[in-house]
Amino acid sequence: MQSQSHDFKNRSSRALEDQQLQRALGNVQKGFIKKRADAAAGLPEFEELRDRARDIKNHTLEHLDLYLERYEEKVLENGGKVHWCADAAEAREAISRICAAAGANTVTKGKSMISEEIALNQHLEAEGLKVVETDLGEYIIQLRNEPPSHIIAPAVHLSQDQVEADFRRVHQELPADRNLTEPESLVAEARSVLRQKYIEADVGITGANFLIAETGSSIIVTNEGNGDLTQSLPKVHIVIASLEKVVPTLEDVSCILRVLARSATGQEMSSYTTFSTGPKRESDIDGPEEYHVVLLDNGRSKMLGTEFQEMLRCIRCGACMNHCPVYHSVGGHAYGWVYPGPMGAVLTPSLIGVDESGHLPNASTFCGRCESVCPMRIPLPKMMRHWREQEFEKHLSPATVRQGLAFWRFFATRPGLYHFATGIAARLLAGIGGRKGRLSSLPLAGGWTRHREFPAPQGKTFQQLWAEEQKKRKAA
Repeated sequence: MQSQSHDFKNRSSRALEDQQLQRALGNVQKGFIKKRADAAAGLPEFEELRDRARDIKNHTLEHLDLYLERYEEKVLENGGKVHWCADAAEAREAISRICAAAGANTVTKGKSMISEEIALNQHLEAEGLKVVETDLGEYIIQLRNEPPSHIIAPAVHLSQDQVEADFRRVHQELPADRNLTEPESLVAEARSVLRQKYIEADVGITGANFLIAETGSSIIVTNEGNGDLTQSLPKVHIVIASLEKVVPTLEDVSCILRVLARSATGQEMSSYTTFSTGPKRESDIDGPEEYHVVLLDNGRSKMLGTEFQEMLRCIRCGACMNHCPVYHSVGGHAYGWVYPGPMGAVLTPSLIGVDESGHLPNASTFCGRCESVCPMRIPLPKMMRHWREQEFEKHLSPATVRQGLAFWRFFATRPGLYHFATGIAARLLAGIGGRKGRLSSLPLAGGWTRHREFPAPQGKTFQQLWAEEQKKRKAA
Protein backbone atom coordinates (compact mmCIF):
# COMPACT_ATOMS: atom_id res chain seq x y z
CA MET A 1 0.00 0.00 0.00
CA GLN A 2 1.59 3.25 -1.13
CA SER A 3 1.61 5.92 1.52
CA GLN A 4 -0.53 9.01 1.03
CA SER A 5 -0.01 10.28 4.57
CA HIS A 6 1.03 13.70 3.27
CA ASP A 7 -2.59 14.24 2.15
CA PHE A 8 -3.98 13.91 5.69
CA LYS A 9 -5.57 17.35 5.80
CA ASN A 10 -7.49 16.92 2.56
CA ARG A 11 -8.59 13.41 3.50
CA SER A 12 -9.71 14.62 6.91
CA SER A 13 -11.76 17.42 5.39
CA ARG A 14 -13.55 14.98 3.12
CA ALA A 15 -14.12 12.58 6.01
CA LEU A 16 -15.71 15.30 8.14
CA GLU A 17 -18.17 16.07 5.33
CA ASP A 18 -19.05 12.39 4.74
CA GLN A 19 -22.27 11.87 6.68
CA GLN A 20 -22.39 8.11 6.17
CA LEU A 21 -18.83 7.80 7.49
CA GLN A 22 -19.68 9.97 10.49
CA ARG A 23 -22.59 7.69 11.38
CA ALA A 24 -20.38 4.62 11.04
CA LEU A 25 -17.64 6.13 13.22
CA GLY A 26 -20.19 6.58 15.99
CA ASN A 27 -20.18 2.77 16.27
CA VAL A 28 -16.50 2.82 17.26
CA GLN A 29 -17.30 4.76 20.42
CA LYS A 30 -20.40 2.71 21.19
CA GLY A 31 -18.90 -0.66 20.38
CA PHE A 32 -15.46 -0.55 21.94
CA ILE A 33 -15.04 1.93 24.79
CA LYS A 34 -17.56 0.58 27.29
CA LYS A 35 -16.66 -3.04 26.54
CA ARG A 36 -13.01 -2.36 27.22
CA ALA A 37 -13.82 -0.53 30.46
CA ASP A 38 -16.09 -3.34 31.66
CA ALA A 39 -13.53 -6.02 30.79
CA ALA A 40 -10.76 -4.18 32.64
CA ALA A 41 -12.98 -3.56 35.68
CA GLY A 42 -13.85 -7.24 35.79
CA LEU A 43 -10.22 -8.28 36.25
CA PRO A 44 -8.78 -6.99 39.55
CA GLU A 45 -5.19 -7.60 38.45
CA PHE A 46 -5.60 -5.86 35.07
CA GLU A 47 -3.29 -2.94 35.91
CA GLU A 48 -0.68 -5.30 37.31
CA LEU A 49 -0.87 -7.37 34.12
CA ARG A 50 -0.28 -4.23 32.08
CA ASP A 51 2.90 -3.58 34.04
CA ARG A 52 4.07 -7.16 33.58
CA ALA A 53 3.29 -7.10 29.84
CA ARG A 54 5.24 -3.85 29.45
CA ASP A 55 8.22 -5.30 31.30
CA ILE A 56 8.18 -8.50 29.23
CA LYS A 57 8.33 -6.56 25.99
CA ASN A 58 10.97 -4.16 27.31
CA HIS A 59 13.16 -7.12 28.29
CA THR A 60 12.61 -8.75 24.90
CA LEU A 61 13.52 -5.60 22.97
CA GLU A 62 16.72 -5.21 25.00
CA HIS A 63 17.73 -8.74 23.92
CA LEU A 64 15.89 -8.95 20.60
CA ASP A 65 18.75 -10.54 18.67
CA LEU A 66 19.07 -13.40 21.15
CA TYR A 67 15.36 -14.21 21.17
CA LEU A 68 15.08 -14.03 17.40
CA GLU A 69 18.00 -16.44 17.02
CA ARG A 70 16.42 -18.78 19.55
CA TYR A 71 13.11 -18.57 17.72
CA GLU A 72 14.76 -19.49 14.42
CA GLU A 73 16.51 -22.47 16.03
CA LYS A 74 13.21 -23.86 17.31
CA VAL A 75 11.42 -23.32 13.98
CA LEU A 76 14.16 -25.26 12.21
CA GLU A 77 14.02 -28.02 14.82
CA ASN A 78 10.29 -28.33 14.17
CA GLY A 79 10.77 -28.69 10.41
CA GLY A 80 10.00 -25.14 9.37
CA LYS A 81 11.99 -22.50 7.51
CA VAL A 82 12.74 -18.88 8.40
CA HIS A 83 13.26 -16.16 5.79
CA TRP A 84 14.96 -12.97 7.07
CA CYS A 85 13.86 -9.92 5.11
CA ALA A 86 15.32 -6.44 5.50
CA ASP A 87 12.54 -4.61 3.68
CA ALA A 88 9.20 -4.96 1.92
CA ALA A 89 10.72 -5.92 -1.44
CA GLU A 90 12.66 -8.82 0.09
CA ALA A 91 9.57 -10.06 1.92
CA ARG A 92 7.45 -9.95 -1.23
CA GLU A 93 10.09 -11.81 -3.20
CA ALA A 94 10.50 -14.47 -0.49
CA ILE A 95 6.76 -15.16 -0.53
CA SER A 96 6.70 -15.18 -4.33
CA ARG A 97 9.45 -17.83 -4.39
CA ILE A 98 7.60 -20.01 -1.90
CA CYS A 99 4.38 -19.76 -3.92
CA ALA A 100 6.19 -20.52 -7.19
CA ALA A 101 7.93 -23.55 -5.69
CA ALA A 102 4.54 -24.83 -4.53
CA GLY A 103 3.04 -24.32 -8.01
CA ALA A 104 0.38 -22.16 -6.41
CA ASN A 105 -2.58 -20.70 -8.26
CA THR A 106 -4.77 -19.64 -5.33
CA VAL A 107 -3.69 -18.10 -2.03
CA THR A 108 -5.95 -17.63 0.98
CA LYS A 109 -5.00 -15.05 3.58
CA GLY A 110 -5.83 -14.46 7.19
CA LYS A 111 -5.85 -10.91 8.49
CA SER A 112 -2.36 -9.37 8.44
CA MET A 113 -1.39 -5.73 8.79
CA ILE A 114 2.16 -6.62 7.75
CA SER A 115 0.89 -7.88 4.39
CA GLU A 116 -0.86 -4.52 3.98
CA GLU A 117 2.39 -2.76 4.88
CA ILE A 118 4.30 -4.50 2.10
CA ALA A 119 1.42 -4.39 -0.45
CA LEU A 120 1.55 -8.17 -0.73
CA ASN A 121 -1.80 -8.74 -2.42
CA GLN A 122 -1.03 -6.42 -5.30
CA HIS A 123 2.36 -8.07 -5.78
CA LEU A 124 1.00 -11.61 -5.88
CA GLU A 125 -1.89 -10.66 -8.13
CA ALA A 126 0.56 -9.02 -10.55
CA GLU A 127 2.30 -12.40 -10.74
CA GLY A 128 -0.93 -14.10 -11.75
CA LEU A 129 -2.00 -15.54 -8.39
CA LYS A 130 -5.56 -15.33 -7.11
CA VAL A 131 -5.48 -13.90 -3.58
CA VAL A 132 -8.54 -14.27 -1.34
CA GLU A 133 -8.90 -12.48 2.00
CA THR A 134 -10.81 -14.73 4.39
CA ASP A 135 -11.35 -12.48 7.42
CA LEU A 136 -14.89 -11.11 6.94
CA GLY A 137 -13.87 -7.46 7.27
CA GLU A 138 -10.85 -7.92 5.02
CA TYR A 139 -12.98 -9.81 2.49
CA ILE A 140 -15.47 -6.94 2.37
CA ILE A 141 -12.83 -4.26 1.77
CA GLN A 142 -11.10 -6.48 -0.80
CA LEU A 143 -14.36 -6.50 -2.79
CA ARG A 144 -14.29 -2.69 -2.62
CA ASN A 145 -10.57 -2.42 -3.42
CA GLU A 146 -10.03 -0.42 -0.23
CA PRO A 147 -7.42 -0.59 2.54
CA PRO A 148 -8.47 -1.32 6.14
CA SER A 149 -9.77 1.64 8.12
CA HIS A 150 -9.04 0.02 11.51
CA ILE A 151 -6.45 -2.54 12.53
CA ILE A 152 -8.90 -4.96 14.15
CA ALA A 153 -12.17 -3.98 12.42
CA PRO A 154 -11.14 -3.28 8.81
CA ALA A 155 -14.67 -2.48 7.56
CA VAL A 156 -15.88 -0.43 10.54
CA HIS A 157 -16.34 2.58 8.25
CA LEU A 158 -19.08 0.86 6.23
CA SER A 159 -22.81 0.51 6.77
CA GLN A 160 -24.76 -2.72 6.43
CA ASP A 161 -26.44 -1.36 3.30
CA GLN A 162 -23.07 -0.79 1.65
CA VAL A 163 -21.96 -4.33 2.42
CA GLU A 164 -25.20 -5.73 1.04
CA ALA A 165 -24.76 -3.71 -2.17
CA ASP A 166 -21.21 -5.06 -2.60
CA PHE A 167 -22.31 -8.65 -2.04
CA ARG A 168 -25.07 -8.31 -4.64
CA ARG A 169 -22.62 -6.71 -7.08
CA VAL A 170 -19.95 -9.40 -6.71
CA HIS A 171 -21.92 -12.58 -5.88
CA GLN A 172 -23.97 -12.49 -9.04
CA GLU A 173 -24.13 -16.28 -9.25
CA LEU A 174 -26.46 -16.31 -6.22
CA PRO A 175 -30.25 -15.74 -6.44
CA ALA A 176 -31.08 -12.07 -6.93
CA ASP A 177 -34.08 -12.27 -4.60
CA ARG A 178 -32.13 -13.61 -1.61
CA ASN A 179 -32.63 -11.83 1.71
CA LEU A 180 -29.59 -9.90 2.91
CA THR A 181 -31.30 -7.57 5.34
CA GLU A 182 -29.85 -9.13 8.49
CA PRO A 183 -26.18 -9.26 9.53
CA GLU A 184 -26.50 -13.04 9.98
CA SER A 185 -27.47 -13.44 6.31
CA LEU A 186 -24.41 -11.47 5.18
CA VAL A 187 -22.12 -13.60 7.32
CA ALA A 188 -23.72 -16.80 6.04
CA GLU A 189 -23.26 -15.71 2.44
CA ALA A 190 -19.60 -14.84 2.96
CA ARG A 191 -19.07 -18.18 4.68
CA SER A 192 -20.66 -20.12 1.78
CA VAL A 193 -18.61 -18.24 -0.84
CA LEU A 194 -15.33 -18.63 1.03
CA ARG A 195 -15.74 -22.31 1.89
CA GLN A 196 -14.69 -23.45 -1.58
CA LYS A 197 -11.75 -21.04 -1.57
CA TYR A 198 -10.22 -22.78 1.43
CA ILE A 199 -10.37 -26.10 -0.42
CA GLU A 200 -8.90 -24.66 -3.62
CA ALA A 201 -6.01 -22.83 -1.95
CA ASP A 202 -2.47 -24.04 -2.52
CA VAL A 203 -0.90 -21.63 -0.03
CA GLY A 204 -2.29 -20.07 3.13
CA ILE A 205 -0.79 -16.86 4.51
CA THR A 206 -1.39 -15.57 8.02
CA GLY A 207 0.08 -12.87 10.16
CA ALA A 208 1.17 -13.49 13.73
CA ASN A 209 0.20 -11.73 16.92
CA PHE A 210 3.16 -13.33 18.67
CA LEU A 211 6.18 -15.52 17.95
CA ILE A 212 7.41 -17.67 20.85
CA ALA A 213 11.17 -18.11 21.12
CA GLU A 214 10.84 -21.01 23.57
CA THR A 215 8.88 -23.24 21.18
CA GLY A 216 9.20 -21.75 17.68
CA SER A 217 5.42 -21.28 17.58
CA SER A 218 3.40 -18.53 15.94
CA ILE A 219 0.07 -17.36 17.39
CA ILE A 220 -2.93 -15.81 15.72
CA VAL A 221 -5.77 -14.27 17.73
CA THR A 222 -9.10 -14.12 15.90
CA ASN A 223 -12.87 -14.20 16.34
CA GLU A 224 -13.48 -16.18 13.18
CA GLY A 225 -12.43 -19.67 12.14
CA ASN A 226 -10.90 -18.37 8.93
CA GLY A 227 -7.40 -18.18 10.37
CA ASP A 228 -7.38 -21.85 11.34
CA LEU A 229 -8.69 -22.94 7.93
CA THR A 230 -6.19 -20.72 6.14
CA GLN A 231 -3.19 -22.22 7.90
CA SER A 232 -4.30 -25.85 8.11
CA LEU A 233 -5.96 -26.74 4.79
CA PRO A 234 -3.39 -25.62 2.14
CA LYS A 235 -0.22 -27.66 1.68
CA VAL A 236 1.93 -24.62 2.46
CA HIS A 237 1.51 -22.24 5.41
CA ILE A 238 3.39 -18.92 5.36
CA VAL A 239 3.58 -16.78 8.48
CA ILE A 240 4.56 -13.16 7.91
CA ALA A 241 5.53 -11.14 10.97
CA SER A 242 7.73 -8.23 11.98
CA LEU A 243 10.73 -8.72 14.23
CA GLU A 244 9.22 -7.26 17.41
CA LYS A 245 6.45 -9.89 17.55
CA VAL A 246 8.76 -12.33 19.34
CA VAL A 247 8.32 -13.02 23.07
CA PRO A 248 10.51 -15.30 25.18
CA THR A 249 8.20 -17.98 26.63
CA LEU A 250 4.72 -19.46 26.70
CA GLU A 251 4.25 -18.02 30.17
CA ASP A 252 5.12 -14.55 28.87
CA VAL A 253 2.65 -14.72 26.02
CA SER A 254 -0.04 -15.98 28.40
CA CYS A 255 0.30 -12.76 30.38
CA ILE A 256 0.08 -10.53 27.31
CA LEU A 257 -2.92 -12.44 25.94
CA ARG A 258 -4.86 -11.55 29.08
CA VAL A 259 -4.62 -7.84 28.30
CA LEU A 260 -4.87 -8.11 24.50
CA ALA A 261 -8.48 -9.20 23.99
CA ARG A 262 -9.77 -7.12 26.89
CA SER A 263 -8.16 -4.03 25.38
CA ALA A 264 -9.17 -4.78 21.79
CA THR A 265 -12.76 -6.06 21.90
CA GLY A 266 -13.65 -6.23 25.57
CA GLN A 267 -13.49 -10.03 25.60
CA GLU A 268 -11.74 -12.11 28.24
CA MET A 269 -10.21 -14.07 25.38
CA SER A 270 -10.88 -14.03 21.66
CA SER A 271 -12.89 -16.89 20.15
CA TYR A 272 -9.76 -18.45 18.65
CA THR A 273 -6.20 -18.29 19.96
CA THR A 274 -4.31 -20.64 17.67
CA PHE A 275 -0.73 -21.87 18.08
CA SER A 276 1.15 -23.20 15.04
CA THR A 277 4.43 -25.05 15.44
CA GLY A 278 5.95 -26.24 12.18
CA PRO A 279 4.47 -28.40 9.39
CA LYS A 280 2.38 -31.48 10.07
CA ARG A 281 4.11 -34.51 11.50
CA GLU A 282 3.81 -38.06 10.21
CA SER A 283 1.24 -38.85 12.88
CA ASP A 284 -0.88 -35.78 12.06
CA ILE A 285 -4.05 -36.34 10.06
CA ASP A 286 -3.99 -32.91 8.46
CA GLY A 287 -1.99 -29.70 8.37
CA PRO A 288 0.45 -28.03 5.99
CA GLU A 289 3.32 -29.95 4.47
CA GLU A 290 5.52 -26.85 4.59
CA TYR A 291 5.78 -24.13 7.25
CA HIS A 292 7.57 -20.89 6.40
CA VAL A 293 8.12 -17.81 8.57
CA VAL A 294 8.91 -14.54 6.81
CA LEU A 295 10.52 -12.21 9.37
CA LEU A 296 10.37 -8.57 8.32
CA ASP A 297 12.47 -5.69 9.59
CA ASN A 298 11.38 -2.81 7.33
CA GLY A 299 12.72 -0.12 9.64
CA ARG A 300 12.07 -1.68 13.06
CA SER A 301 15.71 -2.29 13.95
CA LYS A 302 16.43 1.42 13.37
CA MET A 303 13.95 2.24 16.14
CA LEU A 304 15.91 0.24 18.71
CA GLY A 305 17.87 2.42 21.09
CA THR A 306 15.98 5.56 20.07
CA GLU A 307 13.22 7.58 21.68
CA PHE A 308 10.78 5.50 19.61
CA GLN A 309 11.81 2.04 20.83
CA GLU A 310 8.81 1.85 23.16
CA MET A 311 6.53 1.86 20.11
CA LEU A 312 7.80 -1.64 19.39
CA ARG A 313 5.86 -2.86 22.43
CA CYS A 314 2.62 -2.38 20.46
CA ILE A 315 0.46 -5.53 20.21
CA ARG A 316 -1.99 -4.07 17.66
CA CYS A 317 -5.06 -4.12 19.91
CA GLY A 318 -6.53 -0.89 18.49
CA ALA A 319 -7.44 0.53 21.92
CA CYS A 320 -5.66 3.82 21.20
CA MET A 321 -7.73 4.55 18.10
CA ASN A 322 -10.92 3.28 19.76
CA HIS A 323 -10.52 6.06 22.34
CA CYS A 324 -9.02 8.78 20.13
CA PRO A 325 -11.23 11.82 19.42
CA VAL A 326 -9.34 12.51 16.19
CA TYR A 327 -9.90 8.98 14.89
CA HIS A 328 -13.57 9.25 15.93
CA SER A 329 -13.84 12.33 13.72
CA VAL A 330 -12.00 11.29 10.54
CA GLY A 331 -11.65 7.49 10.56
CA GLY A 332 -8.71 5.40 9.45
CA HIS A 333 -8.48 6.17 5.74
CA ALA A 334 -7.63 9.81 6.44
CA TYR A 335 -4.25 8.69 7.81
CA GLY A 336 -3.27 7.60 4.32
CA TRP A 337 -1.31 4.44 5.12
CA VAL A 338 -1.59 1.13 6.94
CA TYR A 339 -1.60 2.23 10.57
CA PRO A 340 -4.19 4.81 11.69
CA GLY A 341 -4.86 6.52 15.00
CA PRO A 342 -2.30 7.41 17.66
CA MET A 343 -0.19 4.29 17.12
CA GLY A 344 -0.01 5.13 13.42
CA ALA A 345 0.93 8.71 14.21
CA VAL A 346 4.07 7.34 15.87
CA LEU A 347 4.80 4.19 13.85
CA THR A 348 4.24 5.57 10.35
CA PRO A 349 6.91 8.31 10.59
CA SER A 350 9.26 5.69 12.05
CA LEU A 351 8.81 3.44 9.02
CA ILE A 352 8.42 5.86 6.11
CA GLY A 353 9.91 9.07 7.51
CA VAL A 354 8.56 12.25 9.05
CA ASP A 355 9.07 14.04 5.72
CA GLU A 356 6.30 11.89 4.24
CA SER A 357 4.00 11.69 7.25
CA GLY A 358 4.62 14.78 9.37
CA HIS A 359 0.91 15.62 9.52
CA LEU A 360 0.13 12.48 11.53
CA PRO A 361 1.86 13.29 14.85
CA ASN A 362 0.15 16.67 14.65
CA ALA A 363 -3.26 14.96 14.44
CA SER A 364 -3.66 14.75 18.20
CA THR A 365 -5.30 16.77 20.95
CA PHE A 366 -2.79 15.29 23.44
CA CYS A 367 -5.71 14.39 25.67
CA GLY A 368 -3.75 11.30 26.76
CA ARG A 369 -6.60 8.80 26.37
CA CYS A 370 -4.47 6.63 24.08
CA GLU A 371 -1.73 6.19 26.66
CA SER A 372 -4.22 5.67 29.49
CA VAL A 373 -5.83 2.65 27.76
CA CYS A 374 -2.78 1.14 26.04
CA PRO A 375 -2.27 -2.35 27.50
CA MET A 376 1.48 -2.01 26.99
CA ARG A 377 1.62 1.49 28.54
CA ILE A 378 3.20 3.04 25.44
CA PRO A 379 3.72 6.81 25.96
CA LEU A 380 2.19 7.76 22.61
CA PRO A 381 1.76 11.51 23.28
CA LYS A 382 5.41 11.81 24.32
CA MET A 383 6.58 10.17 21.09
CA MET A 384 4.25 12.31 18.97
CA ARG A 385 5.89 15.34 20.59
CA HIS A 386 9.29 13.95 19.59
CA TRP A 387 8.13 13.72 15.98
CA ARG A 388 6.75 17.26 16.12
CA GLU A 389 10.14 18.46 17.36
CA GLN A 390 11.91 16.69 14.50
CA GLU A 391 9.45 18.10 12.00
CA PHE A 392 10.06 21.59 13.34
CA GLU A 393 13.84 21.18 13.37
CA LYS A 394 13.78 20.03 9.74
CA HIS A 395 11.66 23.05 8.79
CA LEU A 396 8.93 20.72 7.49
CA SER A 397 6.10 22.43 9.36
CA PRO A 398 4.15 25.10 7.45
CA ALA A 399 5.32 28.71 7.67
CA THR A 400 2.07 29.72 9.35
CA VAL A 401 2.72 27.23 12.14
CA ARG A 402 6.27 28.46 12.65
CA GLN A 403 5.10 32.08 12.65
CA GLY A 404 2.37 31.25 15.14
CA LEU A 405 4.88 29.62 17.48
CA ALA A 406 7.17 32.61 17.16
CA PHE A 407 4.26 34.90 18.05
CA TRP A 408 3.40 32.74 21.07
CA ARG A 409 7.06 32.66 22.15
CA PHE A 410 7.19 36.45 22.12
CA PHE A 411 4.45 36.56 24.77
CA ALA A 412 5.49 33.43 26.67
CA THR A 413 8.97 34.79 27.31
CA ARG A 414 7.43 37.96 28.78
CA PRO A 415 5.30 36.67 31.70
CA GLY A 416 3.76 39.99 32.63
CA LEU A 417 2.64 40.71 29.08
CA TYR A 418 1.51 37.10 28.65
CA HIS A 419 -0.70 37.18 31.77
CA PHE A 420 -2.16 40.54 30.77
CA ALA A 421 -2.96 39.43 27.20
CA THR A 422 -4.42 36.04 28.16
CA GLY A 423 -6.56 37.69 30.82
CA ILE A 424 -8.06 40.05 28.24
CA ALA A 425 -8.53 37.23 25.72
CA ALA A 426 -10.24 35.00 28.31
CA ARG A 427 -12.71 37.74 29.31
CA LEU A 428 -13.42 38.57 25.68
CA LEU A 429 -14.06 34.94 24.67
CA ALA A 430 -16.19 34.35 27.76
CA GLY A 431 -18.33 37.32 26.78
CA ILE A 432 -18.72 36.06 23.21
CA GLY A 433 -19.68 32.61 24.52
CA GLY A 434 -22.40 34.11 26.69
CA ARG A 435 -24.78 31.84 28.59
CA LYS A 436 -24.22 29.06 26.13
CA GLY A 437 -20.57 28.90 27.09
CA ARG A 438 -19.61 27.73 23.59
CA LEU A 439 -18.08 29.45 20.58
CA SER A 440 -19.40 28.50 17.16
CA SER A 441 -16.87 30.65 15.29
CA LEU A 442 -13.40 31.98 16.05
CA PRO A 443 -10.94 34.08 14.07
CA LEU A 444 -8.11 31.93 12.65
CA ALA A 445 -9.81 28.76 13.98
CA GLY A 446 -12.39 28.04 11.31
CA GLY A 447 -11.01 24.55 10.84
CA TRP A 448 -12.05 23.76 14.41
CA THR A 449 -15.40 25.52 14.62
CA ARG A 450 -16.60 24.36 11.21
CA HIS A 451 -17.33 20.94 12.65
CA ARG A 452 -17.47 21.49 16.42
CA GLU A 453 -18.01 24.20 18.98
CA PHE A 454 -15.18 25.58 21.09
CA PRO A 455 -15.72 25.81 24.86
CA ALA A 456 -15.58 29.40 26.02
CA PRO A 457 -13.33 30.23 28.99
CA GLN A 458 -15.11 30.23 32.33
CA GLY A 459 -14.03 32.26 35.31
CA LYS A 460 -10.47 33.37 35.87
CA THR A 461 -7.33 32.20 34.13
CA PHE A 462 -5.03 29.64 35.72
CA GLN A 463 -2.43 32.31 36.38
CA GLN A 464 -4.99 34.49 38.16
CA LEU A 465 -6.19 31.60 40.31
CA TRP A 466 -2.60 30.65 41.11
CA ALA A 467 -1.73 34.19 42.15
CA GLU A 468 -4.76 34.33 44.43
CA GLU A 469 -3.83 30.99 45.99
CA GLN A 470 -0.29 32.20 46.64
CA LYS A 471 -1.65 35.33 48.36
CA LYS A 472 -3.84 33.19 50.60
CA ARG A 473 -0.91 31.01 51.60
CA LYS A 474 1.25 34.00 52.45
CA ALA A 475 -1.56 35.57 54.45
CA ALA A 476 -2.04 32.34 56.38
